[in-house]
Amino acid sequence: MSAMDFKKNTDLDFANYASPATPSKEIDLLGLLEVLLAAKKRIIAIVFAFALLGVAVSYLMPQKWTSKAVVTPAEQIQWSKVRQMLVALQVLDADVSVKRSDVFNLFIKKFKSQTLLEDYIKSSPYVMEQMKGAQMDPDELRRAVVNVAERMKAADNALAKNADKSPYDSWTLSFTAPTAQDAQVVLDGYIAYISAIVEKETMLNVRNALALRTHLEKERLELDRVRLTTIHNTNLQRLNYSLEVANAAGIKKPVYSNGQAVKDDPDYSVALGADGIAQKLQIEKSLKDVAELNADFQNREYHLAQLQKLSIDDVSFEPFKYQLEPSMPVKKDGPAKALIVILAALVGGLFACGSVLLRAAMLSREPLTEPRNVPVTN
Repeated sequence: MSAMDFKKNTDLDFANYASPATPSKEIDLLGLLEVLLAAKKRIIAIVFAFALLGVAVSYLMPQKWTSKAVVTPAEQIQWSKVRQMLVALQVLDADVSVKRSDVFNLFIKKFKSQTLLEDYIKSSPYVMEQMKGAQMDPDELRRAVVNVAERMKAADNALAKNADKSPYDSWTLSFTAPTAQDAQVVLDGYIAYISAIVEKETMLNVRNALALRTHLEKERLELDRVRLTTIHNTNLQRLNYSLEVANAAGIKKPVYSNGQAVKDDPDYSVALGADGIAQKLQIEKSLKDVAELNADFQNREYHLAQLQKLSIDDVSFEPFKYQLEPSMPVKKDGPAKALIVILAALVGGLFACGSVLLRAAMLSREPLTEPRNVPVTN
């Protein structure tokens, strides 16, 4: 066979073969729609099932209701009795500082105390009844108390957005409970509980300050009395020595009465003469109280007596001013039931459509064709 014949026989006729099929990159939207419409009963059933699941979830989800209260520092008109008490203390120079801002800050500090909140929960019959605390063991009760305490919040409104536009400082106090009534009752009760503690502690600080001031004045007076007694005894001794010197010098009358010029002794004065010194000594010995002739000491004694007489009664006052009293919640926290059902139905619709389209794609997939063996003719 010649080379020309071999070449002729081995040439392939590609024109007689069909070109390989290439997959199209376009998406047939109408075809997908036809697939979805064909499985509409399946899709509707899945959507309905997810909607029912959403209804069940909305009822099984724990209910949360939040009661809120907004408080600001107390106003002057609320502190009229406190100011009268402070005036009585200021008159007696008892420096007792009770400021509305300080008391309000103390209230916020006590309100945020985890220990006080747990004590209130344990001491509140209403809260313990809701938690059925009598049927709990100590560990379970402790966990329940901590769980309730975590739902009591205090937020500074100064940290909120656009807070710089507010003309006053305020705090938002809130509590979240399974029912609206529980949220309001617990928040109102805890605020009253903390207010009583702050009021009691403030009055105790006032009484302690008054007691310290009284004790200080009393100790100072005792010390001054000792000093006056020492001075009095020293004067008596000097007068005795002066009387002896005057008698020894023969000076009976005051030296300035008869025209005598006598240089008086700097330690033991004899200018009064023996008679005058004896009379002065008798007067000094007749004094029953060393402070009898000391006006300043007597004034201070009166001041101490007034301090001891002053009684600080319990003054009822509010450490804050309500801008919003503990509210009765009218809307529960979290998404509404209708929204949960709608979201569940949407998720069900997406799941149903996706499963139908995936199934159709799997069924329409073509198997790989086996390669053809082209015979070579000699």
